[in-house]
Amino acid sequence: MTETTSGSARGSRSKGNKGAKGLRIERIHTTPGVHPYDEVVWERRDVVMTNWRDGSINFEQRGVEFPDFWSVNAVNIVTSKYFRGAVGSPERESSLRQLIDRVVKTYRKAGEEHGYFASPADAEIFEHELTYALLHQVFSFNSPVWFNVGTKQPQQVSACFILSVDDSMESILDWYKEEGMIFKGGSGAGLNLSRIRSSKELLSSGGNASGPVSFMRGADASAGTIKSGGATRRAAKMVVLDVDHPDVEAFIDTKVKEEEKIRALRDAGFDMDLGGDDITSVQYQNANNSVRVNDEFMKAVETGSKFGLRARLTGEVIEEVDAKALFRKMAEAAWQCADPGIQYDDTINRWHTSPESGRITASNPCSEYMHLDNSSCNLASLNLMKFLRDDDQGNQSFDAERFAKVVELVITAMDISICFADFPTEKIGETTRAFRQLGIGYANLGALLMATGHAYDSDGGRALAGAITSLMTGTSYRRSAELAAVVGPYDGYARNADAHKRVMKQHADANAAARRMDDLDTPVWAAATEAWQDVLRLGEKDGFRNAQASVLAPTGTIGLMMDCDTTGVEPDLALVKFKKLVGGGSMQIVNNTVPKALKRLGYQAEQVEAIVAHIAEHGNVIDAPGLKREHYEVFDCAMGERAISAMGHVRMMAAAQPFLSGAISKTVNLPESATVEEVEEVYFEGWKLGLKALAIYRDNCKVGQPLSAKKKEEAKAATAAPAAAEKVVEYRPVRKRLPKGRPGITTSFTVGGAEGYMTANSYPDDGLGEVFLKMSKQGSTLAGMMDAFSIAVSVGLQYGVPLETYVSKFTNMRFEPAGMTDDPDVRMAQSIVDYIFRRLALDFLPFETRSALGIHSAEERQRHLETGSYEPIEEEVDVEGLAQSAPRHVEPAKPELPAQPVAAPAPKQAHNSTELAEMRLGLNADAPLCFSCGTKMRRAGSCYLCEGCGSTSGCS
Repeated sequence: MTETTSGSARGSRSKGNKGAKGLRIERIHTTPGVHPYDEVVWERRDVVMTNWRDGSINFEQRGVEFPDFWSVNAVNIVTSKYFRGAVGSPERESSLRQLIDRVVKTYRKAGEEHGYFASPADAEIFEHELTYALLHQVFSFNSPVWFNVGTKQPQQVSACFILSVDDSMESILDWYKEEGMIFKGGSGAGLNLSRIRSSKELLSSGGNASGPVSFMRGADASAGTIKSGGATRRAAKMVVLDVDHPDVEAFIDTKVKEEEKIRALRDAGFDMDLGGDDITSVQYQNANNSVRVNDEFMKAVETGSKFGLRARLTGEVIEEVDAKALFRKMAEAAWQCADPGIQYDDTINRWHTSPESGRITASNPCSEYMHLDNSSCNLASLNLMKFLRDDDQGNQSFDAERFAKVVELVITAMDISICFADFPTEKIGETTRAFRQLGIGYANLGALLMATGHAYDSDGGRALAGAITSLMTGTSYRRSAELAAVVGPYDGYARNADAHKRVMKQHADANAAARRMDDLDTPVWAAATEAWQDVLRLGEKDGFRNAQASVLAPTGTIGLMMDCDTTGVEPDLALVKFKKLVGGGSMQIVNNTVPKALKRLGYQAEQVEAIVAHIAEHGNVIDAPGLKREHYEVFDCAMGERAISAMGHVRMMAAAQPFLSGAISKTVNLPESATVEEVEEVYFEGWKLGLKALAIYRDNCKVGQPLSAKKKEEAKAATAAPAAAEKVVEYRPVRKRLPKGRPGITTSFTVGGAEGYMTANSYPDDGLGEVFLKMSKQGSTLAGMMDAFSIAVSVGLQYGVPLETYVSKFTNMRFEPAGMTDDPDVRMAQSIVDYIFRRLALDFLPFETRSALGIHSAEERQRHLETGSYEPIEEEVDVEGLAQSAPRHVEPAKPELPAQPVAAPAPKQAHNSTELAEMRLGLNADAPLCFSCGTKMRRAGSCYLCEGCGSTSGCS
């Protein structure tokens, strides 16, 4: 804990002379006279990171020094991402000590120079406590701190930026330039385009304005060209448009139309993979889009009334639309392509501490930071599992006192960083120094809830999450008030004092009204209540040092650095995890939180052992020996048979939101079977529950169209129709087996780097009869599963299922491996299954049938470019006839298919927890591959994170 000597802190915490300035720093973890480095065992390791697809070495540094309790993954990521200096040079960092010292000593020096500490002894304690917390993975700063602090390059500490653009060409061009500079530095930015006149308004010259959607094209092209920080991932950006903007419908449609274009071009054989040669022809793909709705609009949706779209310059209503229809359009677009998200404007600005200096109009790319235009926020996150205590009797508790002390330490360090930080533009620097926005948050909430026996979607789980969040933010603002007494409030405070104190009262009132549930959350609520009482008292006297204090960020790379099982506010991905081992190799382990949860729920050691063994074998708790059914929900995860519902995610966000300065980076996942109505419910309930922002992602939503209401009614009517009271004759298909000798074609193929062979055998006179698939190099799909799949398809063909039925069902199916192929007729494939059935269609279906399905050969596509028609000329050979009379491929005879085939799965190597979860659960995580190392990424907040190398798709 830290204390002030100015008399501004609580009486029990004040020390020294009242007139002195500076903080008294109290020890939390360290011992006087002992450096934190001397209390751990250090060891040397070799870091060699490869791309598993081709075996090439992405990164290599040998003999790096880390504590022995750091995992292989954490060591690899910190070494490759955060160590500075050219690899192989004497200047290259080679020890975690060097990295931590580079950052911590810079913070201490700046704190001393700016009067934060009462004495040199307090500065030393600050240095040691900060070092201990980082060394033991108690918390971490965001990535820019590790990249930049203590180096010769600009010391940028912020990952999140908000820009602004006005209705002038000069401002629009400034936007392009400023955004490009931020992307160049490896960060992301967001902005609101609603000040730009709509395409339905006139320019001063008398012509029609272009509208914001047209200017989005230029910014999107710029973002697609500038790779973040010279890395392989694209820039991260957020584009927001107000719901009353006359061009809002065009904004909503932007990505929907482009997705249709992607499908059409891909089916025509163009390279539409992410990063492919032809994807650059598609627009609006480099940004997250969000519509900013207000209470007026949401109430109009609720009542089914009209809503006015307003001119940007005059504010007059130039068009009225049906609010419900516009809301439906948003939901349909999100259902189809995951954009746009939604931001709730009035809720955001009700919690705004600085409204006299401007409204909050936008967010950063991941939606957790929301404040003034042309501002930034530096982040840090605490590892919640470090504060879970088990006493000698096996009782659990959350160490609220130590948690609060660490929050005070971290907030102090974060505020100090603004004193020396550099910023990408002068305007951002001015605003950030004037308002000093901070973003403390946490990771490992999902693991903590499971370990304490709480279901993620439960009242108890939400109560504990709310209590911790309230204590974190209350303690942060208390420290902010104490800092204001020492080094002064933020420059914009005087103008916004009443509003800031009003928001503090709103937080305190929400804390008082929150529901207490059990012995774990009640003491945390009590500590939070005391903190908020101090906030109100100290803020009234001294003001506040920071306009914002807390957010819930994705915690992608830094979550891996802290060895967290879960990121941000997310639940666990699955119960079985992938773990890398020292010296190479890997193993599958049941989450360490599972035994803790079972112990908390009262199970004996023998029962715990049996349940863990069941999970290790089956990947879930269903029918686990001795496990009560009412306890199943404790082990619900983001994936699997007992996946947490969409509203379960929304309710957890609502439990934390009243206790955050900013918002929450989180995407609510929906199953592929979800309806547009469910998307509407999520967006509507998000508003009702007081969230600030929300985004959804429906599995595989990049392919397919929403089912129309008419079709639903027809299906419902068909289901409800009474059965005819007549005798039903049941016709059973008869299997037509192939002769012993049959013609066949063997095709070798490569899809996204995964190699395989397909043998397609046909009846001598009547089309395809069986397919055999062999994978020569293991990808994301089990070779054994491919065997079983080929047997199932073959049996179906022999029972009379038409090939075109399989083609229509399995083309466009998306999962990894995907990407470029070595087949000139099928240049791109969404998956191996997608490729296989496109190839079979080309080999075995007549031209008319496959043309109707949009499948053409390279020669046919070329003919279309030259003549405008895919139709073959008369002299050309009939493809179907060629397939039927193809020469036999001589190979050892294959045994005849059994009536009930059973395939033994071939072994497959997982490369991270996402791939392991897919293997164990038989699901597709629908996440992109990492550009750096080729492994499948996993969702972290509204971004994606690679467990293999720490790369992220977002701004942090």
